[in-house]
Amino acid sequence: MDGSVAVAGDGVGSQIIRCRMLRPAGVYKIIYIHRATCRDRQILMYISSIFIVVKNISNPSSIFGLVGSVVIVASGIVANPPMGMTDDGLMATSVFFATLLLWLTHTVPYLVSSVTAVMLLYALGVTNSVQAAASGFSSSLVLFLLLLFLLGNTISEVDLDARLADRLLGSEDTPTRALRSLTTALLPLAVFMPSAAARTVALIPVVRRLQTSFDLSFNSDFSQTAFLILGQVNPLASVGLMTGGGMAVVTAGLIHSLVGPLTWVQWALYMVPPAAALYLLGAVSVFTLYPLEDADIPEPRTKDTPADFNREQRIVAAVMSGTVLAWIIGSFFGIPTILPAAAAVLILSLPNIRIIRADAVADVNWNVLFLVGAMFSLLEALTNTGVVNLLINRTLETIPLNALPVFASVGILLLVAVAVRIVFSTGSAALLVVIPFALRIGQELGVNQLYLSFSLLIVIGGTTFLPFNTTSALLAYEEGPLNQRDVAQFGVVTLFLSLGVTTVAWLFYWPLVSSV
Repeated sequence: MDGSVAVAGDGVGSQIIRCRMLRPAGVYKIIYIHRATCRDRQILMYISSIFIVVKNISNPSSIFGLVGSVVIVASGIVANPPMGMTDDGLMATSVFFATLLLWLTHTVPYLVSSVTAVMLLYALGVTNSVQAAASGFSSSLVLFLLLLFLLGNTISEVDLDARLADRLLGSEDTPTRALRSLTTALLPLAVFMPSAAARTVALIPVVRRLQTSFDLSFNSDFSQTAFLILGQVNPLASVGLMTGGGMAVVTAGLIHSLVGPLTWVQWALYMVPPAAALYLLGAVSVFTLYPLEDADIPEPRTKDTPADFNREQRIVAAVMSGTVLAWIIGSFFGIPTILPAAAAVLILSLPNIRIIRADAVADVNWNVLFLVGAMFSLLEALTNTGVVNLLINRTLETIPLNALPVFASVGILLLVAVAVRIVFSTGSAALLVVIPFALRIGQELGVNQLYLSFSLLIVIGGTTFLPFNTTSALLAYEEGPLNQRDVAQFGVVTLFLSLGVTTVAWLFYWPLVSSV
């Protein structure tokens, strides 16, 4: 079973209709099934969703999150602000921490907690209007993410992800060669499939097919290594491009807002070599720490020959290739990256193509979009009320970062970022919290703002101690033979690798790029 039906689409014949099936990681797949079957599965989905809501409400962490957030807001209303902080600053701070608690405990969906946060900013007098409270949603990053979600979903909808994976992997004759092909395939896939979770979803069936071909058990060394690659090495390939998934897009938006303009090509020049080095080091570490005892198994019993690409797959592949090319060319002419993405969505929506339909909007991850918009609104409120400056001054008074060498100060900021990252289920949310504050502190210390932003992205992207820290790791944990200890142990490896790559890039590579 792929999942449960979300929506029944337009009819095909009298009984067979389009049904949108929910796959892991919130990815949808269009299938054609009997109308009655679609309806029955839809009912089961609704019943299941009711049980999930009831379970979430009765969950101790959800109760703690709900009660705790109410207490935080109430305390902000009745308490006197500390020295140096205004009443509005105290209210903005209380709303920020209450919202943060709701996000961490998943008491309600991100969309609901984000809207609640924006309304509280206005209701409690932090802003003078709803428009000012919701100012974060006017960021171009929100619209850019929406367009990328629409484009990413088309890749899964037409099964281009699985087809590309099959073509890149082919049929290997030993488990070791198969895993090497898997590792090699992930890098080019990252260009056409920015989401690491989408790549994991696409390649899990391929890994299972290879596992069956080699007649290996579920708990074999091959399975453990393959799922570590999919869950924890795979995401490292996403940070090399500005459009390489949520963390890169969020970081690019923050750099544009807080540091200055940065083109797609400039990002690639700065980040592709460090990202590729980190990815390759992660892959080598997997093969070194988890060697295959069954590496010399003879040729597999079965080989699958993938069929040719169909019309929709060829169209999506051509449009995505053209979009990447437009990003590259546009970087030299000052064309914003959002324009090629908007053009691609328009092309895929044209009457004679109709790969993106009206119901595609329902497939968008609105929780992430609202989280990003709400975080920008909260950060603007904290800035306008003077809380950010107060926090920076108090931090510098408590920790004498000014008296430390630059790299010691940066190291402390990165360790704080790691601590914050651990409690977040998405790297994008952690970056939204960490980068603005780290950049303001770095500005006081005279640290290069661009290098610091890239460093935070690499380190946070390489921090996966718990399965829920990234969707890819969670999928690999749930679908493969990994346990929490496996995830944590290799998470320590990727953290140290990311710190090492960041150090080398900061000292040698990024200054070289800046000087060109």
